[in-house]
Amino acid sequence: MEKKEQIAIISDIHGNLNALQAVLADIKERGIEHIICLGDIIAKGTHMEECIALVKEKCSVVIKGNCDEYFAREQDLSTKEKVEADRIRWTKSKISQETIRYIEGLPSCHEFYLSGRLVRLFHAHPEKIDGFVGNIDTLEHLYSLFLPGVHSVSDAKADVVVYGHIHMPYMQKLYNRVIVNTGAVGNSIDIYRNEEKDGDVRNTAVANYAIISGIYGVREWDEKISYELVSVPYDIEKELAANTDNNEMESYREELRCGRYRDMTKVYGRMARRGIDVSKI
Repeated sequence: MEKKEQIAIISDIHGNLNALQAVLADIKERGIEHIICLGDIIAKGTHMEECIALVKEKCSVVIKGNCDEYFAREQDLSTKEKVEADRIRWTKSKISQETIRYIEGLPSCHEFYLSGRLVRLFHAHPEKIDGFVGNIDTLEHLYSLFLPGVHSVSDAKADVVVYGHIHMPYMQKLYNRVIVNTGAVGNSIDIYRNEEKDGDVRNTAVANYAIISGIYGVREWDEKISYELVSVPYDIEKELAANTDNNEMESYREELRCGRYRDMTKVYGRMARRGIDVSKI
């Protein structure tokens, strides 16, 4: 009888070393040896090099995220607004040329079979490394996650997709297929906020990751498959105390302590353009 294997999938570490260490400790305690990272290792937090080193050491597969790609590439800062130019300068000051070369060589997609299901993993979307699909998005956009994209390994529709990017974990069944969002290790948020409706922020201000379990590499259908979202508490204040030179400390503090994204106008604007009534959030 073939053994069911657990695979831990992490994403959106964003230079938060304390959160990453807490997640890796939890994964080790569960006896999970296979770890996949879906990118956005750098940006926001100061411990970018330390996080890169841990990911290289612990993860068997690493996928490039939009922030990894954006901050690693050469850019003309004279064309940027001051806030964005300062953000790029600060981030680049925290990563080495070796790390930039490492990021440039990362793939944008990974696929494997698990208990007969084609599992496709990417950072944000199969077509765009910075695409955005949330859990209350249109059916059209949610379904697009299953379709092969420009960086897909195969041309088949996926049975299971696992992605990160939106920093908010969720699982959803759609058209007899499964969507898993890992949430963020180092920058967890809830994009749906309303002071009258909000619960305890401690439900959000944690490190998140996902576990999928099944018979690895098997194309024959097997019932042995499961999905789990995991939340791990970590020392947020310790992480903030180490970010003494963070050039966006106020917004970084708000994100870590309160789980509130720094630019909700951008997120809600994108949702509104897709016909989602954000006034009802």
